[in-house]
Amino acid sequence: MLVVTGATGQLGRKVLDHLRMLVPSDRIRISTRDPAQVADLAATGIRVRRGSYDDADSLRHAWEGAERVLLVSSNAAASGGDPLTQHRKAIDVAREIGVGRLLYTSQISASPTSHFPPGRDHAATEAMLAQSGLAWTALRHGFYASSALGMNARGFAQGTLTGPEDGNVAWTTHDDLAEADAWLLAGEETIDGITPPLTGNETLDLAALARLASEVTGRTIVRELVSEEEMKLSARQNGVPDAAIAIMLGYFRAACAGEFDRNDPTLARLLGRHPVPMRTVVAKASI
Repeated sequence: MLVVTGATGQLGRKVLDHLRMLVPSDRIRISTRDPAQVADLAATGIRVRRGSYDDADSLRHAWEGAERVLLVSSNAAASGGDPLTQHRKAIDVAREIGVGRLLYTSQISASPTSHFPPGRDHAATEAMLAQSGLAWTALRHGFYASSALGMNARGFAQGTLTGPEDGNVAWTTHDDLAEADAWLLAGEETIDGITPPLTGNETLDLAALARLASEVTGRTIVRELVSEEEMKLSARQNGVPDAAIAIMLGYFRAACAGEFDRNDPTLARLLGRHPVPMRTVVAKASI
């Protein structure tokens, strides 16, 4: 039995879509905080049970009989929560009930010394997995391409991508990563421990992204540098929580340090094709 957590999120739902093309529906299990949001999938024969990272009993019930579990990383840190406590609870449950392999959605910035707060959390979770006694895979995802659009939505609309100094980022689509995750979850291939970077073959900083967007849209979009203090002040004036500001500033520091600048052929090999480039992402987004 294959369990997908976070099935109502952008990644988890896409993983399910790809997984259903690889295995019968009766082998798929969904663990979600809100089963009502995936009632349509329950009607296809997929078992849906409530599972919360804050509730070990719910995970035991949701993961019952699991051979492999895809543990989609918690985003609790953005709202000031503690993702590591949640991950620890999930890993402990997986070990307790005898899960055959735990696959965890990590990121290419994972390092105890990362400038990016989620990167430090990913590294700490990978260390938990290494010490768990479980068979495990840490899926080192590239930075989600949709984040490039979301973080800069106002900038694209106004024609100016504003922020502190940055660096190249391996932007990678949810759909490409979900397809690879489903392939590995289904056991079509097994990678023990940390995967190579799951990225495409291009990296772009904000200046390159602005140029690309200008070419795609026919509008002039430029890159404007501001200080961290200016960005922090603007974010606070717009009601952004301090935890989210720390992640935002950490992103720029990490990008500047080259933490997201990773190209690797592994994702293309798993997909059997080239990953979707940012030009296509921007063109489809109608920014």
